[in-house]
Amino acid sequence: MMTLSETWYDLFGLAGLFNPFALLIGGYLGWKADRLQKLWIAGFAAAALTLILDVAIGALPVPQPFAHDAGALAVFPFRFVGGLIASAVTYWLSRRVKRA
Repeated sequence: MMTLSETWYDLFGLAGLFNPFALLIGGYLGWKADRLQKLWIAGFAAAALTLILDVAIGALPVPQPFAHDAGALAVFPFRFVGGLIASAVTYWLSRRVKRA
């Protein structure tokens, strides 16, 4: 029987793809985007800002809300995709709301 290691669970879980901070940042930037091409920037910004937030929280003597054993280079693409998906969904919703 083959199972995923804990690192893959982190990457596809709250520390990576479904990171709430990346989804919020990507969603906000997607809502504010006025062109489809800006969604790539929103995904990149969501991934970069959440990594900066991870470092800032890690410097404080408090437990991390989404602790993970994967490195920053491992979670970056997953947060990028999560932020990109969130920005695309909110971009689509904002276009529907503005049309109505």
